[in-house]
Amino acid sequence: MKSISLDLNVSSKDYLSKQTVLDEISCKGILEQGGMVFCKTKPNTKVKIGRSISDFYYETSSSDGNIIIGFDRDERDNFVEVNGHRLDFIIPKRDYSISKIDGLPPSQVSSFNEEQLKKIKISSRKKTQGFASRQTKMGFKNGFINPLKNMNKTSPFGSQRILNGITKKPHYGVDIAAEIGTKIYAPADGVISLSDDDLYFEGSMVLIDHGQGLISMYLHTEKNLVFEGEHVKQGQLIATVGSKGRSTGPHLCWRLKWRNRNLDPEILIRWPKDDKK
Repeated sequence: MKSISLDLNVSSKDYLSKQTVLDEISCKGILEQGGMVFCKTKPNTKVKIGRSISDFYYETSSSDGNIIIGFDRDERDNFVEVNGHRLDFIIPKRDYSISKIDGLPPSQVSSFNEEQLKKIKISSRKKTQGFASRQTKMGFKNGFINPLKNMNKTSPFGSQRILNGITKKPHYGVDIAAEIGTKIYAPADGVISLSDDDLYFEGSMVLIDHGQGLISMYLHTEKNLVFEGEHVKQGQLIATVGSKGRSTGPHLCWRLKWRNRNLDPEILIRWPKDDKK
């Protein structure tokens, strides 16, 4: 097997320039925990995506030969392999902040009654269906725009959450403070895979499928202005800011997922531009 390793030793914020492995696959994007690369190969090609020799799976490139590969919050080394030609991604470690939230009701932190558990299960089924959406057409070309005109960020992606003094899973979203009713815009083209105002933790949420398993999320909304199955364009109004669900005040929690990996949505704001892509 022939392979090449890509390692950003200068800065974790550098862009990955065009790289090619014997003309089988080329990738560009941002090599960073929570980041993503956009790869080109032959159309409808079986691509092996892995974290190690024993931890891998396969995806098929689109009819245009496109495929996205996202890196989770704590991702280290990854690779892609096409027809025995392998491209290794060496991902630098990223420092994350610690976020403490006190004063939450106990039911939102650790204990749930039977009625709450029932609603959590119903919400989970709805979200599972939304995340299962798989649009084949790429909904973004040159990255994302900000979902709010004023990005008053209060919590960055990946911060370690401590709720009422109890250490929880990291926060996979970007929290942006805004008044109730503030307009939320689609950061890129896509299809609405979920628009629901009765979820237990999120309260109200919109999901946009941008293609290839890349799904952006908008939590705690006050009013959803789109419906499931609707095609939206970059910059289109999709919802307004609220404070529903697990929320201590008006804000937008903006998240991004690729398959089962949690990505940093702000990384796509600094996505390398390429009009030919």
